[in-house]
Amino acid sequence: MTTSGKDIRGTSPAAALRKPFSLSLLALAMNAVLSPVHAAQDTSEQEIVVNGEGSGGGDTQQDYTVKTTRAGTKMLMAPRDIPQSVSVVTRQRIQDQDLQTVDEVLTNATGISSQQVDSERSSYFSRGFGITNFSYDEIPTSMGDAWNYGDAAEDTAIYDRIEVVRGATGLMTGAGDPGATVNMVRKRADSKIVTGSVSASYGSWNKQRYVGDVSAPLNSDGSLRGRVVAGYQDQDSWLDRYGKRKKFLYGVLEGDLTENTTASLGWDYQQTNTANPTWGGLPSLYSDGTRTHYDRNVNTSANWTGYAVQSRKVFADLTHNWDNGWSFRLNGTHGEQTFNDTLLYIMGNPDASTGEGTTGWGSKDRGKRTVDSFDSYASGPFELLGRQHQLMAGASYSRQHNATFSKDGPLDSNQIGIFNNNWDGSVAEPEWGDWYRNADDIVRQKSAYTAVRFSLADPLSLIVGARYTQYSSDGSSGNMRKYNTTPYGGLVYDINDTLSAYASYTSIFAPQTKRTKEGAWLSPVTGKNYESGLKADWVDGRLTTNIALFRIEQENAAQAISGEFVNGSSEQAYRATKGAVSKGAEFEVNGAVTDNLQLTFSATRYVASDSDGRFNSFAPQTQLKLFSRYRVPVLPELTVGGGVNWQNRVYKDVSGPDGETQRLYQGGYPLVDLFAQYQLTKQLAVQANISNLFDREYYAYLDNSAVYGEPRSASVSMSYTF
Repeated sequence: MTTSGKDIRGTSPAAALRKPFSLSLLALAMNAVLSPVHAAQDTSEQEIVVNGEGSGGGDTQQDYTVKTTRAGTKMLMAPRDIPQSVSVVTRQRIQDQDLQTVDEVLTNATGISSQQVDSERSSYFSRGFGITNFSYDEIPTSMGDAWNYGDAAEDTAIYDRIEVVRGATGLMTGAGDPGATVNMVRKRADSKIVTGSVSASYGSWNKQRYVGDVSAPLNSDGSLRGRVVAGYQDQDSWLDRYGKRKKFLYGVLEGDLTENTTASLGWDYQQTNTANPTWGGLPSLYSDGTRTHYDRNVNTSANWTGYAVQSRKVFADLTHNWDNGWSFRLNGTHGEQTFNDTLLYIMGNPDASTGEGTTGWGSKDRGKRTVDSFDSYASGPFELLGRQHQLMAGASYSRQHNATFSKDGPLDSNQIGIFNNNWDGSVAEPEWGDWYRNADDIVRQKSAYTAVRFSLADPLSLIVGARYTQYSSDGSSGNMRKYNTTPYGGLVYDINDTLSAYASYTSIFAPQTKRTKEGAWLSPVTGKNYESGLKADWVDGRLTTNIALFRIEQENAAQAISGEFVNGSSEQAYRATKGAVSKGAEFEVNGAVTDNLQLTFSATRYVASDSDGRFNSFAPQTQLKLFSRYRVPVLPELTVGGGVNWQNRVYKDVSGPDGETQRLYQGGYPLVDLFAQYQLTKQLAVQANISNLFDREYYAYLDNSAVYGEPRSASVSMSYTF
């Protein structure tokens, strides 16, 4: 029987029988530089590489790469075999870079830029388009930045890794977001011995953090296992008067029902309470039209403001593996997220000399989001015409209920008084109006999907698939019914054992949760996504590279309207754009260059425009990101590393004090991070991290209000593993 070019472990069983194909100059250069480095290495002494199904309870050392993943297609494959750009932020990288929240992971991920709307909310962009599709263990959930349910602040301590598929992913998510899809892979209870870790850290602005992670068998043969992750964090901020407390608890039980069947049941609870949070940022322009420049510590909140978020999730999973290579998975989740806040928004343009002239808008808000999602699929090999292929088929259902309510309290300029660097938030609470409903909507999505990976020849594979989606929304924003079939196709050609070329196409269908200023839902985003490129890996996938060229065409993409809100509330209003096109290139190298050096480096460049000009001009079109770790050979207990993130200049057009459009710029800037870790004993380690080493001053968000990015900060942590 003739086999396909690659099996799911990422190795090539037919490689010894292949004749070499002609290589491009790029491939020759890659092989010349990197192959000799690895050829001399003893791979038997490699660090443990996380597989596609999770890691053990002790967070043992991992690479910056994964050997297999289901990202993009739900078929277990090596990243090189997926005809799209896929990046994985592993547990090792999360630990090295001290990425404590999902927001920090995404800010440092390849090709993603973030906008810090205020102290509590962030939004994310890839290839010029917003990211709203997030998945937990492959179950999709739609998120937005209109209200803060704590999604960006979720703690990474409960996740094994975070996967990002850039470009439209309609096959995986149904509503194919054109920017990217983010999948958070939870930690599992897969250890049959007692193992775990405890850590404590202290950093700038009195930031204290404590995390424990323990896995253990619950019976004599280890067929029933448990894992608990718990943490507490208390911190101040570079912002005056700001303080936040966070606590989280994660537990999962996993049992082997039979030799081939595993079931798991888990619970995730996270709670944050913030004192003096900001809503929006500092005024961007003085009353004479010149740019403002405040001290970074100025906090626009009043002393009576606060923000509380709670998140509860229950999830279950059933997996069965047959001896013939087929597998079946059924998983589901129920989640409830609530928030309560009291906020102050500073509006207007103060006098440059006196600080007078600003007004305020107080808002009390409360909301609840309930999500029920289920997903089931089967995948495995089959034979046709003497060759082995892969098939995947499944169905999913989700129901999301969003309900938010507010009451307002306007403040005039006399109540606000003088707004300058001496602002201390001592303003009287306004007279509050009555509660009113912002939104009360139910969104449902039913989908059926399938994909086949055909092995056309030893070096050539074809992936074709489609997803049928029924989408509906009912409630205060009106009723909507949409039915769509999203096709997907991709080719992968193995040029040799190291290098592959690929091309893919998928259509875009993304119903939106963004609304016009009148309160109506925007029409779904539609369009096309094209991508082609080269992928390579060395030493069984420990080092990977990817070069991608892409073009995205779409209609009805949401773009924020500066200074406009939904029905006069605190929810940002949007408009639908016409003819948005993004085209560009990405490059990424990730993994172990040598046994002692691991790094991730990426470069992204795109140009995005619509009928009105540059599209989402506040998102950087050029980004460079580097992070590395180096284990010192002469002192193997010591690991040092660091990196830099750089982005080009961005701008935003706003309405000036005189009513004329004014363009605000944020120049390009680098941010440099460093870390060092010393292994005091086999089990005890100490680590230090410095962020924004050169204390670069920059805006993390720029509009009528401006938000400064975090100044230089440092932390020291100690961890004990067992």
